[in-house]
Amino acid sequence: MKSIVCTLFEGNYHYGLAALINSLYNQGYRGEVYAGYRGPLPFWASSAVASPELAWPGSCSLIVGAGLKLNFLPLKTDYHFTNYKPDFMLSLWDGLSNQADAIFYFDPDIVVITPWRLFDGWVGCGVALCEDVNSPVAEHHPTRTAWRRYFGSKGFTLRFKEAMYVNGGFVGVQKQDISFLTTWQALQEAMAPAIGGLNRSTFTGIESLPFAPFSKTDQDALNATIEAWVGNVSLVGKEGMAFKVGGRLMSHALGKLKPWTYKPLIGSFAGQLPRLADRDYWSSANGPILSQPAALVWRRQLGIKVAALIGRFYRRN
Repeated sequence: MKSIVCTLFEGNYHYGLAALINSLYNQGYRGEVYAGYRGPLPFWASSAVASPELAWPGSCSLIVGAGLKLNFLPLKTDYHFTNYKPDFMLSLWDGLSNQADAIFYFDPDIVVITPWRLFDGWVGCGVALCEDVNSPVAEHHPTRTAWRRYFGSKGFTLRFKEAMYVNGGFVGVQKQDISFLTTWQALQEAMAPAIGGLNRSTFTGIESLPFAPFSKTDQDALNATIEAWVGNVSLVGKEGMAFKVGGRLMSHALGKLKPWTYKPLIGSFAGQLPRLADRDYWSSANGPILSQPAALVWRRQLGIKVAALIGRFYRRN
């Protein structure tokens, strides 16, 4: 199977991108990674060279290691990147990667911690998705009911399949299931008027109340797509993204505090224990891409161990 990986990043999320790429390489992924971005290229990509063969204006590529190439694709969309995922995946299949058998999208605050061959096997079971921390959402929960009513008024029929509510940070799709992406894209476009445009991602007003249908924008549309699409989805529980103890496949650093900004010792005195995602990020910061100084990687890894020890005796309620 020929698989490709893609992601979207801007700002200091390039630190997460570097760790994601390192983790993919260290877990055996070989092939192309396509990173859509806004703003300047990260400093650690200074050796990237122009890639006219990609036929993407402004693109450049970086050889990460034997068999893995990272392609940087500048984007001009005004969409918030969280709402641009199906569009980006479809654009790759329509052009640069039309020969790929499967596409995997990862948010740039995820690191992969299990051998890549398991992902290739997983996507063969159906569209690969992972449970979110806010799961489950029952069949007649007000949010699901609101999705059915809203999208029903736009011409879509949603049928309940599964109470599990999935996270939007990872999606794996085989080419035979490409209609899943076109459905997700269509639902997001139908959702746009309700959220004030796809350039928005989070809310602070009435839209953010517990029963609001689109407080998580792309993630709500993704879960609605599971109900609107006729096909198989392959769901892994919360342990898949290290949201609970179990056989995790990846670590996803949720929330505003990201591992590359987290200071473990300061956090420990505030009663904040290091997360698995923090440990896994710094374990993936050693290379082959070096986005952090080696001394800082060592200090953070040591700090996480000390913070975990402090956490045995002191933590925030």
